[in-house]
Amino acid sequence: MKQETRKDEIVNTAAKLFKEKGYSAVTMRDLATTMGIKAASLYNHISSKQDLLKTIIISIAEEFTNGMDAIINSEVSTISKLKEIINLHVAITANNTSGMASLNNDWMHLEEQLDYYLKLRTDYENNFLTIIKEGISNSEIKANNPEIIMFSMLTTLRSLYLWIPKKEDLNTSDLSNSLNDVLIHGINK
Repeated sequence: MKQETRKDEIVNTAAKLFKEKGYSAVTMRDLATTMGIKAASLYNHISSKQDLLKTIIISIAEEFTNGMDAIINSEVSTISKLKEIINLHVAITANNTSGMASLNNDWMHLEEQLDYYLKLRTDYENNFLTIIKEGISNSEIKANNPEIIMFSMLTTLRSLYLWIPKKEDLNTSDLSNSLNDVLIHGINK
């Protein structure tokens, strides 16, 4: 496992503060105080608070994009692809709940990288819709509105960052399996 650098520590601490207070409410002084260093020392590792936000959000968005690219290009059933999407969300979120909070709540504060982030998000959602439509077309999925199916799944998956930290004995494999069961197979008996 890679050793955490000072910059990684700053990024991770910033993500936690952004989750607790929101990006707009956090100052560089808050970050420095939390880390027990002088604010000027932060600038040896980062250029700005905006740079921190960009690092947090873009790295996660690119991780989702890379995962989705592998899923959509795989030669498996639509149901298997949907299961992999759920697994992707659980893995990324469990690994970085604070970063996911920024991705969900602070993306609109991105400045130069906003268009790039929105393109990544739109491409991800379009690929998700393509998979769902493919499943409807080949009768693997009930013929419902694909956008509602995606919205229902993504609403749950995007809010995992709120739920996961409350579960001390969380097993991500069990969570993925349970979410696959509920989100794909429903709650009918």
